[in-house]
Amino acid sequence: MLDGVTLHQLQCFEAVVSTGSFQAAAEKLRRSQPSVSASVKNLEAQLKLSLLDRGGYRVKLTEAGRSFYERTRLFLKDAERLASHAAQLAMGEESELRVVIGDVSPLPETLALLRSFFDRCPSTRLNLYFESISGPVERLLDGEADLILHHVDKADPRLEFVDLFTVKIVPVVAPNFLRFPIGKSITPEQMRDYVQCVIRDSARHSPPRDYFLVEGARSCTVSDQLMKRELILQGMGWGHLPHYLVARDLREKRLLPITGTHFRGGEAELVAARLRHAPHGPVATRLWRFIAEQAARIVPSKR
Repeated sequence: MLDGVTLHQLQCFEAVVSTGSFQAAAEKLRRSQPSVSASVKNLEAQLKLSLLDRGGYRVKLTEAGRSFYERTRLFLKDAERLASHAAQLAMGEESELRVVIGDVSPLPETLALLRSFFDRCPSTRLNLYFESISGPVERLLDGEADLILHHVDKADPRLEFVDLFTVKIVPVVAPNFLRFPIGKSITPEQMRDYVQCVIRDSARHSPPRDYFLVEGARSCTVSDQLMKRELILQGMGWGHLPHYLVARDLREKRLLPITGTHFRGGEAELVAARLRHAPHGPVATRLWRFIAEQAARIVPSKR
């Protein structure tokens, strides 16, 4: 019964249903509307089934169409995975891999991990990028990275990830930076008169995201955590920093925490992440397995 049915016909049918119209489906598939309409009509003729009710403003599924649509969606997802697998099998050793390190990743441990792997892969060049806030995930979703080391939305079905460790984020100030005593009841209103040091979001087109920002406060924007730490040490502002980066500063009282009722700090779950259904070549696959094997050992030293 499926003799002669093409993948393109099924894709057109799925697009019409998911977008609600032939015109929207044509735009999604970058085809002409008559071409999409003809493909769906030919599909119905070959199946000897009426799949769509075209009588209303928006096309609707018939009872038979609803059942066929559910199977079609599953089939097309399997076809995508099969195509991805075929592309992966066709790959030789990659000449390069693109890895993005996010702003909360501990650099000594992260770079040591990558070095220990790429020392064994001299024919594969490592292209390394540093991005902040939404930048790492944006590069991954844009197809500009093979792997990122950052925090992600774990509910995003487009991604798969390996848990590394949780980064504790603490609000800190330099001694004598504040004109009032440090306590657990410091409010955002009290901090509004002080310059807040924040990390610049390196994303180019994703909606901007701000973490721990005090509304109405003056801010100083920097590109990385090390610069942020130095500015805070110099009394040029206050802000939130990874605990591993300032643990020694806190012990030696060069920085003071202002954690309390209103400034609770936070946590970032650092992961290695990649696109779930993208083809991954042999070197990328080995790197993924290597990170999974080494995950328990990637714990930042508290400097």
